Amino acid sequence: MISAIIPARNEEESIARAVESVVAQPEIDEVIVVNDQSTDRTAEILDGLARRTDKLKVLNTAELPSGWVGKNHAVAFGATAAAGDWLLFTDADTYHQPGSARRALADAVENNAVLVSYSPEQELGSFWERALVPFVYCRLSAHFSFARVNRPDTKDAAANGQYLMILRDVYSAVGGHAAIRGEILEDVALARRVKQAGYGIYFTAPVGTVRTRMYRSFGAMWQGWTKNLYPLMGGTPGAALRELAEVFPWFEILLLGFCFWYGIHSRRMDWGLIGAVAAVTVVSRLVRYGLELYKNLYPVGYIQYYAPGVALYSAALVASWWKNTHGRVVWKGREYASGAKI
Repeated sequence: MISAIIPARNEEESIARAVESVVAQPEIDEVIVVNDQSTDRTAEILDGLARRTDKLKVLNTAELPSGWVGKNHAVAFGATAAAGDWLLFTDADTYHQPGSARRALADAVENNAVLVSYSPEQELGSFWERALVPFVYCRLSAHFSFARVNRPDTKDAAANGQYLMILRDVYSAVGGHAAIRGEILEDVALARRVKQAGYGIYFTAPVGTVRTRMYRSFGAMWQGWTKNLYPLMGGTPGAALRELAEVFPWFEILLLGFCFWYGIHSRRMDWGLIGAVAAVTVVSRLVRYGLELYKNLYPVGYIQYYAPGVALYSAALVASWWKNTHGRVVWKGREYASGAKI
């Protein structure tokens, strides 16, 4: 029925939970973990898991071929060994709740989709995660509409590589990960190829189905989002500038600056007016963010992280633009030249 494929590169903190949650799904016949040259305890943990279940098969990659992104090579390698009618690509930091595979199969039938993808619920531990991750996903919801992605009469296509299930025959027909070997955003690229080929896709963010904690340190979080943000927001300088103009409070800063300038030059500094303008602008921003949090199923109380969220997001977007156009993208100990396909 389903073959699950999990790429793993130095995932000792999360790999056991991920594998055990996938193995527990009755609809998944085999779980193929591709150990991508891990240097931590990932291999040791996988050996122990393999001794406890016949479902698990562990593969090991060789050197990364030229022109490939590491994850793409690992999952493509795993797909060649898979026997299922459906291929479920999922990440080593993702936890599959009971019934998730059954739901994915049902969603495929109900929506006439050959590709089903879920955006997992986010587990947030640190201050930095609570500040940046919800802000990023609120911005993504403004750019990627599930309704438009799922409509066959639009060109909009998207998916989340943390949970992406695709019919094997279609995966082969569109060239699989070999056709997108150099793509940083391999999930979106694969979804585009599937939709351009005329097949149906279904992308949503269900509650109680899949969970993930993407990053366990500020360094990993920064490295991850500065790899992805620029291509996610359009992959052009113009798109990045428009995004910065929308999220950063330029207008409010200019308005307050004008109030101060006018007060200094008129020698009639109206602190009450300045305070009122500041209060209105701050409250309006917080209310808008609170509504976005509510819509995206995050606690509204996360509005307390709005200011650091804006600052981190803006800085990460600028850094992502630089890395993707002038510098080098670094991920999981590997470097990719700027200008990688997006």
